[in-house]
Amino acid sequence: MTLKRLTILITSALLAAACGSNGRTSGSSELDSSVESTLVQTDKGQVAGYIDNGIYTYKGIPYAKAERFMPPQPADAWEGVRSSRAYGPTAPQGKRTGWASDELGFSFAWNDGFPGEDCLRVNIWTPGINDGEKRPVMVWLHGGGYSSGSGQELPSYDGASLARKGDVVVISLNHRLNVLGFLDLSSFGEEYAESGNAGLLDIVAALEWVNGNVEAFGGDASNVTIFGQSGGGGKVSTLLATPGAEGLFHKAVIQSGSMLRTMERKWSSKIGEAVVAEFGSVEALRTAPYEQILAAGEKAIIKIRPQAEAEGFASFIFGWAPTVDGDVLPCQPFDPQAPEQSKDIPVMLGSTIHEFSMSTYVPQFRTISKEGAVQYLQTKFGDRTQEYIDLVEKIYPDCKPVDLIDIDGIFRPSTIALADVKVAQQGAPVYMYLFAWESPALDGILRSTHCMEIPFVFNNADLHASMTGGGKEAVELADKMSQAWINFARTGNPNAEKLPQWPDYTPEDGAMMIFNNQCEVRYNHDKELMEFIRQFPTRGF
Repeated sequence: MTLKRLTILITSALLAAACGSNGRTSGSSELDSSVESTLVQTDKGQVAGYIDNGIYTYKGIPYAKAERFMPPQPADAWEGVRSSRAYGPTAPQGKRTGWASDELGFSFAWNDGFPGEDCLRVNIWTPGINDGEKRPVMVWLHGGGYSSGSGQELPSYDGASLARKGDVVVISLNHRLNVLGFLDLSSFGEEYAESGNAGLLDIVAALEWVNGNVEAFGGDASNVTIFGQSGGGGKVSTLLATPGAEGLFHKAVIQSGSMLRTMERKWSSKIGEAVVAEFGSVEALRTAPYEQILAAGEKAIIKIRPQAEAEGFASFIFGWAPTVDGDVLPCQPFDPQAPEQSKDIPVMLGSTIHEFSMSTYVPQFRTISKEGAVQYLQTKFGDRTQEYIDLVEKIYPDCKPVDLIDIDGIFRPSTIALADVKVAQQGAPVYMYLFAWESPALDGILRSTHCMEIPFVFNNADLHASMTGGGKEAVELADKMSQAWINFARTGNPNAEKLPQWPDYTPEDGAMMIFNNQCEVRYNHDKELMEFIRQFPTRGF
C-alpha cells in the first residue's frame, strides 16, 4: 500500500471517528447554525447559536466573572458576535469516583467537559427569539452537592425536549464549586467576608443575568422557576432564604435535595483557617495550584468535622456548602422555620423511593436474604430492627428482602420536614411527590435510584435510555411528569390532564403524587415509617 493511500485511509478513519456522533438523534431535521438566524443581543454583546428541530440553542454564554474567592462581577463586554454553540468550562473539581464502576459509567453517561476557573456560564434552549413572547423560564441547578457536577454533565440535562414540549425557556448554568466556591476566609479580613458563599453568589448573579436578558430569548423575567436535584435541590432550598435572590424567581422545585440546615461560620471559618495554615498566608491561595488548595481543603474538613459533631452541630453536608454568615445567608434556610421572604413562592418537592439504593452500588445486596437484611439493618436500628421491618411490610406488603435496605430513609424525612415548615407559613401551596418507577436497564439494578427522575422531568427518557431503558413505559411516564413540571412553571400548579387530581400537601393529610406506571395520589401512606426513621437521624436529619 502506498504512503499516500495509507494517509487517505487514516484521515478518513479519523474523520469518521470525529464526526460519528454529535448528540443528535438519527432523522433529526437540518441544523441551522447561521449567525443571521440565531443572532441575539445580550447586555454584554451579541451571541449566535444554532437551531435544532425548531429549538434555538445557546451554550457557554458568560453571565459573570470572578477572581478567586471574590464575589462575582458583571461579565466583560465583547465586540462582534460571540459564538455560543458549545458548552463552556466546568468548575474545577475532584476526580469523579463514579467512573470506577462500568455499570454506573454506562447508565449515567457523564459528560465531565473541561475544567476552568472562568466557568460562570449559562446554556439556553428556547422555541423562539426576539419574538416578544412571554414564555415561562425554567432555570436548572445541577447536582453534585456543592463540590462537583455541571449544567451539562448528564444527557438528561439537555433542555431541548422540555422547551419544545412546553413552549418554555430552559436554562442551565455552571458556578464555582468546592474550595473555590465555598472556602470561608472571613477570618482574614473584610475583603474575604463573602468567600464562603462565593458559589451561592454566582447563582444569584446568574439569576440576575436571566432577569436582564431572557426577554431577548423569548422568556418572561416575571415568571421564573428554579428547579434542581440533589445538591441542586439544596441550592433551591438555600436560595429560598437568600435575600440577594429575592424577586429573581417565582416558583421552586426541590428534587431529592430538601436542605433545612447548612454550614455555620464557626465551622466554615475553622476550615478556612486550617487551609491557610497549610500555605502560610491567605495571599498564597490566590495563585496556588487548584489541586493543592482542594487537597488542603479536604484535609481540613476531615480535621474539623469531628470537632463540630462533638459539639452537636449537624448538617446534611459538612464542608463545601453555603455558610450562615448573617449577610449573604442571614439564617438557616428552613430551621426552625421557613424563610419569610419566600412565603408566597409555590414549592414542589419530592424524592425517589430508593435514592442511594444499596443494591445498586453493592452487588452483594441484590440477592440478599431476609436474614442478611436483618443483620445489616441492626447496625442502624439495633434492637428495634423488627419494628422497622414490620412498618415497611405493612406499607409495602409485597416487599422483598432487598427492599428493606433500599427504601430511602435519608431524603424523604427531610422532604417532609421542609414541607411541614413551609406549609406552617400559610403562604403559597406546597406539592409533594414520590418517584417510584424502577428502571429495567442493566437487569433492573438501578431501581428508582438517586437521579432516576431527571430524564422524566426533562422529557428525555429516550435520550437517556442508558438509564431508563428508553421503553414505552418510560416515555409515557416522562410525558406525564414533564407536563406536570411545565404546568407548575407556568401557573404554580402541577396538575396535568394525564395525571389524577394532585392536591396540595398539608401535614394533616400528607397528600402526595406517586409517579409510576400507574400514577396515584396517596395520603400519609408512610407516615408511621418516616416518624420511626426520624428517630435515627442520618447527617442530622
